[in-house]
Amino acid sequence: MTVDVLSVGRISVDLYAMEPHKSFAEQQSFRKSVGGSPTNVAVAAARLGHHAVLATKVGDDDFGHYVTNRLAEMGVDTEFIGRVAGEPTPLAFAALTPPETPTIMFYRGASAPDTQLDPSDVPASTVAEATVLWISQGSLAQGSTAETCVEWMTLRGANQHTVLDLDYRPSLWSSVDEARDMAQRAISLASTVVGNAEECEVALGVSDPDAAADALLEAGVRLAVIKLGAGGALLASAEERIRVQPTPIDVVCGLGAGDAFGGALCHGLIEGLSLEEIGSLANAAGAHVAGQLTCSDAMPTLSELHSALSDSA
Repeated sequence: MTVDVLSVGRISVDLYAMEPHKSFAEQQSFRKSVGGSPTNVAVAAARLGHHAVLATKVGDDDFGHYVTNRLAEMGVDTEFIGRVAGEPTPLAFAALTPPETPTIMFYRGASAPDTQLDPSDVPASTVAEATVLWISQGSLAQGSTAETCVEWMTLRGANQHTVLDLDYRPSLWSSVDEARDMAQRAISLASTVVGNAEECEVALGVSDPDAAADALLEAGVRLAVIKLGAGGALLASAEERIRVQPTPIDVVCGLGAGDAFGGALCHGLIEGLSLEEIGSLANAAGAHVAGQLTCSDAMPTLSELHSALSDSA
């Protein structure tokens, strides 16, 4: 089985408040979707035409059935989504306060199913041979999944695409120091690292984009990708460093833009695109999703991205 993208970790049922600028303390209505950053990346990669596999676990409940069935409908390979009896599938609520940076509340048990991955849950050959292995830092935070991710990263060759997303969720960690220590371990095993300024500050102790890129390259990473929000993105390798301008958009919900960015990054790595091409496609993907309410349901196709880039040229 040829796997283009193997994404690992967090999954949830996401409930998006539909009224902008209203807090959880006010009356709201919600739209249900599938979420969790690595889950969204798998959806984004599948939407771009790749064989994307998600390795995670859900509860043996109706929400677990919902996310598994919905992912299959969206083209994600669900072979390695396990079920855990007695633990509910996590929920995440989002309030558009403000739409650009929504407030998120997680409802996750102490032993959420997606924290219970073991190395035997995915064949070592599948992990080793996937074109892209996508690891979210959130997957490194809790339970057996954390060390499983590290073990899977060690199975990868130096010339393969092993991507670490510095996706930092404070509620998953006991301290910033704990998050930084684990990030440093994972960075040493990654070929590509992607994160925003806050995430770089947590992982590296620096938030300046160029300084963060320098630190990642010095740590042995081949490609450093620093997301700059409204400022676009910085992509740096040992040979080249570029800044890609953002794609203009009226923001409806900022959640998931980074995951769409990640799916397009995977596409660029698989296709061997230039840094400028990767950055442009990734920015366009993030903008596309930020212009809609939910994340996974809004992931763009390649033709939609090319059309967006043509319109903005």
